[in-house]
Amino acid sequence: MKVLITPSILSADLTRLQEEVSRVETCADWLQVDVMDGHFVPNLSFGAPLLKSLKTALPIDVHLMVSNPAERIAEFLELGVKNITFHAEAVTETAARKALIKAIRTGGATAGIALKPPTAFDAIEDVIGGIDLVLVMSVEPGFGGQKFLPDVLEKVRAIHERFPGLMIQMDGGISEKTAPLCIEAGCTNLVAGSFIFGAADPAAAIARLREL
Repeated sequence: MKVLITPSILSADLTRLQEEVSRVETCADWLQVDVMDGHFVPNLSFGAPLLKSLKTALPIDVHLMVSNPAERIAEFLELGVKNITFHAEAVTETAARKALIKAIRTGGATAGIALKPPTAFDAIEDVIGGIDLVLVMSVEPGFGGQKFLPDVLEKVRAIHERFPGLMIQMDGGISEKTAPLCIEAGCTNLVAGSFIFGAADPAAAIARLREL
């Protein structure tokens, strides 16, 4: 399976966000938008109005770091996003998870579920057979520029072994040093923020990830 490179705009220069996105437009696969509510995670970040004003042909991957994802998906589905991922820790009941996955898919997007570093793989066994993507966080959600936590690679290996065709996305501390470890473990979608947007040439940074 091809490894997708997904820049995260959380690490972009927000004073010139459109320009930043344009610099990765032709070389990235997806573009991730982190939505933070100041409750599920301490920080606040982007919402649908900002995304609506952004011009890009890249598929938009929405990572909901919010306590009430069921109440937030409609605003993003209206914009035609590619994927919406919610956190397993925010929606814990099986019925609620299944309803949310169904609503995302009915709205025209694929559905993902995210795991914080301490959350075990078996926490999502109730729905993993019915989702399109698992997002394994290799840092605590809510802040950019954190150090990669290698212990999460065992979680990736366990998921990949049981579900070899499932897209596994890794987010946090991705660089040319950590990316090969993630790919070896079974990741097929790498989210990189600081490594890409912190580089003098973001396109060259993406190219380095593709060479690994």
